[in-house]
Amino acid sequence: MIDQPNAASVGIIRDGTILIIKRAKAPYQNLWTFPGGRMDPGETPEQCAIREIEEELGLVIRNPRHALTQELGRDGTYRLAVFATTDFSGTIRPSDEVADYKWADPGMLPALRTTSRLDDVIGECFKLLGENW
Repeated sequence: MIDQPNAASVGIIRDGTILIIKRAKAPYQNLWTFPGGRMDPGETPEQCAIREIEEELGLVIRNPRHALTQELGRDGTYRLAVFATTDFSGTIRPSDEVADYKWADPGMLPALRTTSRLDDVIGECFKLLGENW
């Protein structure tokens, strides 16, 4: 049983692709993953997910759906609630926490250095939203 989440991330899906970022800072510097981060005091995982996407990418997401929660880091330091959505607006304006970003398809992942089990997490997001990956 995983404790309450203390971080959140979002898989944003568009036309059979998913938005991933290359982290510019620790933790997970130079790894490809979903945008997201730690929860602020009093914040719900959903509120964290919405805030982090706006801070890191300048996008507004709506209707995030919980896909899974995973423990990451040494001794489960991060209890990451992963959300998925196709409902977003805005223009991507990466913050200094984002070294790069791309809309990824399944063929791209093997060539990228990603966070642990990102392919499985992406699969769960697509399955949750009834999308093909």
